[in-house]
Amino acid sequence: MAEQAQDRQLPATERKIQKSRGDGQVARSRDLGHLAALGGGAALLAAFAPEISRWLSNRLAEGLRFDRNTLASTATMTERLSGAGDELMLAVLPLGAAMVFLALAAGVLAGGWNFTFKPLEPKFEKLDPLAGLGRMVSGQQVGVMLKACLLALVLGTLGGVYLKMQLSQFAGLMALPLPAALSHAGGLLWTGFALLLVSLALFALVDVPLQRQLLLRRLRMSHQEVKKENKDIEGNAEVKARVRQRMREMANRRMLAAVPHADLVVMNPTHFAVALKYDEATMGAPRVVAKGADLMAFRIRDAAKGAKVPVLQAPPLARALYAHAEIDREIPAALFGAVAQVLAWVYQLRAAVAAGRTVEAALPELNVPAELDPGPSAAVREEPEQ
Repeated sequence: MAEQAQDRQLPATERKIQKSRGDGQVARSRDLGHLAALGGGAALLAAFAPEISRWLSNRLAEGLRFDRNTLASTATMTERLSGAGDELMLAVLPLGAAMVFLALAAGVLAGGWNFTFKPLEPKFEKLDPLAGLGRMVSGQQVGVMLKACLLALVLGTLGGVYLKMQLSQFAGLMALPLPAALSHAGGLLWTGFALLLVSLALFALVDVPLQRQLLLRRLRMSHQEVKKENKDIEGNAEVKARVRQRMREMANRRMLAAVPHADLVVMNPTHFAVALKYDEATMGAPRVVAKGADLMAFRIRDAAKGAKVPVLQAPPLARALYAHAEIDREIPAALFGAVAQVLAWVYQLRAAVAAGRTVEAALPELNVPAELDPGPSAAVREEPEQ
């Protein structure tokens, strides 16, 4: 296991990152969540400070106002205390809900929205005390603990220094009237709280990219894992080969089924065969309905002879058509002239047969551009997949 962990030097692929998100592994910054909750709560308190100050003053005045009946009955005091507690809860709950929402929004901002129940699934391997002890003393946990200690030390030091510097100001509050004392105390507390928020913001500014880098580091992959993932994505080579073979067989069957409907087959006796069809009403140029090399060429020839389709031995034209024409596509424009000569000869042949005559005109020399003829020694290409 140690060797495998040391071998994980390759960055995580997008597929593994997405899989880790499904498992609940996303970059989350606690410092950013704390900053959003505390900063948002402080902003709300500052925005509604006058209303909050008046409400607190009224609640304090009502709490200190009582008469003889209130003193005589303990039940009345309990009711008043309960009512004051309910009012305080109604005032605090919206603030708490807003802080929770801001903390959640900060988490989404740092790592994106990710909804999954996978982390809630029971994992019995985590009940192993030795494995748990190993996680507690791991480098990552030690780093988290040291960062938390440093944050607490910085915030505590700033708070202590600020209170020491403002100690005389806090002591002077006792000599002020209550409204003025509350207002001045709020200003002092807000200044100190702002210093703490600035410190927390600096920590969050470092912690957000740090958490992303730590997550990518945990997700790093070994060469073997990358190979396995590529194999899973691309599939087994033998299965893919069988699929390609089946596709070739289906394409060959479709081609052979189209040969009986062709007008003629142009063939090189040793390698190539190309079946052509032309219909003036539906086609702008002759179209290739089948082509093949070697064994497939002979199968096309046999299918044509069985359907009484003319088979013409024209090696240069057969080579050019096989090399540059695609199945179910029109022939290249440069071969229109040569194919037109062949079709004219075929139509003459059909007309002579229909009239009971013999064709005396020999096939003229075909005009096949030299740059389109790969030559007699051209290598046979693999049949295209359909």
